[in-house]
Amino acid sequence: MKNKLRRNIQVLYGFSFFWLALVIIPVIVPFFESKGLSLAEVYYLQAIFAFIVVVFEVPSGYFADVFGRKNALVVGSVFHALGYTVLNFSEGFAGLVFFEATVGIGLSLLSGADLSLLYDSQEALDLDPAEKGRGIGNMRTIKSVAEGCAALLGGFLVAFSFEAVIFANTLFAWMPLLLSFLLVEAPFTKMEKGAHIGNLKKVLRFLYVDDRLLRLICMNITFFGLATFYVIWMLQPYWRDQDVPFALFGVLWAAQSFVVAATSKLTFPLEEKFGAKPMLILMGVLPIIGYWGMAGMGGLIGIVLSFSFFVSRGINQVLLTDALNSRVPSAFRATANSMTSFMFRGVYIVTGPVVGYSIDQFGTDTVLWGLGGAIVLVVGLFLLPLLSEIELLQRGVDTKEEIINAAKDDTDRQLSTQTFENNDTGSMTKSDDIVQVPS
Repeated sequence: MKNKLRRNIQVLYGFSFFWLALVIIPVIVPFFESKGLSLAEVYYLQAIFAFIVVVFEVPSGYFADVFGRKNALVVGSVFHALGYTVLNFSEGFAGLVFFEATVGIGLSLLSGADLSLLYDSQEALDLDPAEKGRGIGNMRTIKSVAEGCAALLGGFLVAFSFEAVIFANTLFAWMPLLLSFLLVEAPFTKMEKGAHIGNLKKVLRFLYVDDRLLRLICMNITFFGLATFYVIWMLQPYWRDQDVPFALFGVLWAAQSFVVAATSKLTFPLEEKFGAKPMLILMGVLPIIGYWGMAGMGGLIGIVLSFSFFVSRGINQVLLTDALNSRVPSAFRATANSMTSFMFRGVYIVTGPVVGYSIDQFGTDTVLWGLGGAIVLVVGLFLLPLLSEIELLQRGVDTKEEIINAAKDDTDRQLSTQTFENNDTGSMTKSDDIVQVPS
């Protein structure tokens, strides 16, 4: 069984690569425009996509916790593959909505389940906290490398036609389904199948009520995810306005993905060396530099400064994601991951169309300045309190909240009180030395 669990980790890396090898992404805004959509309609389309994900996100994560992570990955892979197959024949806004709905259901099933299976496999193999942290870093790195390689391929194929790009994307999209059959279910404590409402209330309370530190981690995952997401749909029009040749779109997108990959790989060792606080401060400041730099500088400098978003994203995806997962019991780890994604998409449903409408009404530069100011507010509301909480940990002060930890034993599903203590570098670690947070 241990050999199969070790194989799980390698298969999940391959699964992640092909899942995120989205060849169409570096030219997706021009592709949507070729179908008659305005930039505002692109944001509306993404809001619809976010709505679909929100509707299915928590139920799909719950599905993975109750019926197994592998089953969720298999079903999600089917929707993912079908969605990109449908894209070959999609026309107009309605056709693209159907495409977004299909891949949205797939995404809701896949997100969280892959990470949960990775963690479950690592726990079953009794890996130490540092190895678990590196596992998340490796998975994030592989996903970003996949995005970069796919971007280079998309930039090359678009010289021939959008159809060539979509066809290549379709081929990649079927690979996760094939790989999912090679996975085995790792042992984990399943939630009761009959107590659905009670289970979901338990997860919600665990994440957002019982522990201030965990609540702040979740809020920062959501809002700093958004901080680097709004700009995604602005970059390609921004490049076009800066007279970047269309053929270089793929190269720029690939470079940004490789920045995320490098940051994901380096975040864990840098956090070990310097501590969590400097890394989180960097994560918070970089999006402000990116938005205001793009608005105020323009040209080559604006494009260079836009790379700051992707450094911030790499830190978020490793540091805060591991902080969350290492505090969440396996019984509802997939649901917890889906809950944070649910929050992210829910906020975007409301704010995404506002950003798109504002671009049409007031121009890109005005919106960039405004988004930078909004991130300053996010830093004050969520990041600074998280840094204060870490400061308490570094001083050896209890967080004054009960830290809930589900027992790994199938016979003990009660929530227990845990305390935290610091290490020499300022990393946040659980006192039972089972997990390191964040790493």
